[in-house]
Amino acid sequence: ARRWRATMSDDLTPITPSEARDLHLEAMKDDSAEWTQYSHKSHLRAFVEWCRQEGGIDNMNDLDGRDLYQFRVWRREGGYSEGKNGQLAPKTLDSALTTTRSFLRFCAQIEAVHEDLYEKVPLPDLTTGDEVSDSSLEPDRVPPIMDYLYRYEYASRDHVIWLLIWHTGARLGAVRALDLRDLDLDGRKPCIEYVHRPETGTPLKNDELGERVNRVNDRVAEAIIDYTKGPRNDVTDENGRSPLVTTAQGRASAGCIRDAVYRWTRPCVIALDCPAEKDPETCEYTQHDHMSGCPAGRSPHDVRKARVTKYRNDGVPRGVVSDRLDASEDILDKHYDRASKHEKADRRWRLIQE
Repeated sequence: ARRWRATMSDDLTPITPSEARDLHLEAMKDDSAEWTQYSHKSHLRAFVEWCRQEGGIDNMNDLDGRDLYQFRVWRREGGYSEGKNGQLAPKTLDSALTTTRSFLRFCAQIEAVHEDLYEKVPLPDLTTGDEVSDSSLEPDRVPPIMDYLYRYEYASRDHVIWLLIWHTGARLGAVRALDLRDLDLDGRKPCIEYVHRPETGTPLKNDELGERVNRVNDRVAEAIIDYTKGPRNDVTDENGRSPLVTTAQGRASAGCIRDAVYRWTRPCVIALDCPAEKDPETCEYTQHDHMSGCPAGRSPHDVRKARVTKYRNDGVPRGVVSDRLDASEDILDKHYDRASKHEKADRRWRLIQE
């Protein structure tokens, strides 16, 4: 049974954590970006689960500072979703707790918690290193993957996903959002348009500001066209749209696209030696459900970072990379450009020589 609260006030209105969360998410639809709503929905799912399983809380009125500290420890130690070594990354923990603070401020407005309770959510102290993910993919690792896909998986769904991420720098959500109508690949200037369509379930990261048209070369255009004429499942999604990247059920899920990247960043799959010297016949990471655990495996975000690094090493101006990938120059420098100090020195030297 839930312990008695001596400090509970009579001016609070009883409401369950799940009901409060649903009201908060509904209120966010008025003035929050679609991706912010998705982020809150994800993090608050963990909070509601903690209330149910660990905190024994079925009324938001009962929540206090001690509970919030216990929730923080539970998330930090991998409760609901684990990170490396079983613990949540500091940046992810900070995002989860910041979201919880925002949620509690809303709860105070609807008289579900005391108005100052959000201040009792303990945030971690982040270093500059904590704010930047240390996961990356060396740009030199990508050409062997692309060559393998062109030779053995030509115009497959996985091949097209890699073409879109590598050649246009698209985020996972942008790849998933593409429809056939967004392709203009038959002319002299083949291009792909990324469009924000939140009303039918495919928002872009930066809403309308994330909309853009990116040119691709003829070889990329030809492979995508061949995919649409062959391997692509000729289906529509639940909104009657014709997605580019499909499964037999409709528009490909985020997990499907993520798997396509983890699958081919495992060296053994493209006949390269395993850096951990594991035997592919017995390695657990060769199994579909464990692909993401491969030490050499990387996410779509890591491929995007590699794309930025390659562009910048090739001398493409920051402003051009920023526009093409829909990311500010500051964000590119802080979170995407993974060049070494020597690579950055080489870039400066080339500009000085020019």
